[in-house]
Amino acid sequence: MFYDIINKKRKGEALTHGEIDLAVRGFTNGDMPDYQMSALLMAICLRGMTDEETAYLTDSMIHTGRVMHLHDEIGGICIDKHSTGGVGDKMTLIDGPLLAACGVYVPKMSGRGLGHTGGTIDKLSAIPGMRTDLSHMEFITTVREAGFGVMSQTADMVPADKKMYALRDLTATVESIPLIASSVMSKKLATGADGIVLDVKVGDGAFMKDEHSARQLADACAALAESYDMPFRAVLTDMEKPLGRCVGNALEVAEACDYLMGKNVSPDVEEVSRSISAAMLGLAGKETSLIDKAISSGKAFERFEKMVELQHGDPHALTDHSLMGVPRYEEIFTAPAGGRITAVKAEAVGLAALALGAGRKKLGDDIDPTAGIFFERSVGDEVSAGETVARMYSSSVTDMSQARALLESALCIGG
Repeated sequence: MFYDIINKKRKGEALTHGEIDLAVRGFTNGDMPDYQMSALLMAICLRGMTDEETAYLTDSMIHTGRVMHLHDEIGGICIDKHSTGGVGDKMTLIDGPLLAACGVYVPKMSGRGLGHTGGTIDKLSAIPGMRTDLSHMEFITTVREAGFGVMSQTADMVPADKKMYALRDLTATVESIPLIASSVMSKKLATGADGIVLDVKVGDGAFMKDEHSARQLADACAALAESYDMPFRAVLTDMEKPLGRCVGNALEVAEACDYLMGKNVSPDVEEVSRSISAAMLGLAGKETSLIDKAISSGKAFERFEKMVELQHGDPHALTDHSLMGVPRYEEIFTAPAGGRITAVKAEAVGLAALALGAGRKKLGDDIDPTAGIFFERSVGDEVSAGETVARMYSSSVTDMSQARALLESALCIGG
């Protein structure tokens, strides 16, 4: 039976809901072996899927696990947000508390980082005592009281996606719009929020390297949301260079805190935060004018402190960043020549942070929360030869030559 489904898709024919459901459920419960699902995924990657097939796939994936009803359990408007991943992307740590201060609940299920992109769970884990492995009721309580909460993805939420994604990563079938869209939206739709905002990163450090593919993904996710009558907005944001001045877990928490307290704000972080938070507020039926007041009043930062406290983290670390650890090693990266910085390639920077210990090459690797890169200069700045451009930090890596070489490849200076 699985053979017939694979063969049908290999020929480029559309699969029925029943056929897709049979394959998804069969693979999830172990009846369909890895080699057959690998063949089906490759056929989908090469032949594509119709909008109807993508909707069938998403629906089948959702119903392999638990479906939540957050609006009913929390008792207010819940807006979910997802980023397709980038370098220095700390926006969940900013827009979650910000929206909470504006009276919108933000329940967030997040993952860990893998490769050159960081994960929200890893960033929060830099805060001493912080827990993200929450029970369902602990999560609901946190969101009710703080307005914002982040928990790790659980085994009973869309288990089909977890198994299929791991297989896609090993079989060169990641780059398929229907597969990406169903993976993203199955997890979001399973939570039962009142609206979804998708932050599609575009550029060198993003999965979607060009605007055309990013819009294709946004349109596919929008179609899925529409089929579920789910209010949805997509925002395309730049990932040609790292977002903000910090890349690395504790460093990004500190940068997010600075933003919420209204100080040391990078223009690109400001721009992206405004875009995402405005979209989230729009779905909630609230005015964007609330954003400035949430920051100037201190309420946004207070929401972050409350969330950290409820999830057993030390809120003092949000103002005394040394409590997240002090790196043992620091090395300065200087400009090799004078001129204007024309580019800082995001992917190479992400790989440099990975080399310093800020990320993991494979699941299960340990992360150094103090590792990372702080940029003193960015795109558009004029620098002199030998001037400090960035500082590299690590507590576990003494040989920084690989990170230095990657930063050298990332930095472009014009005359």
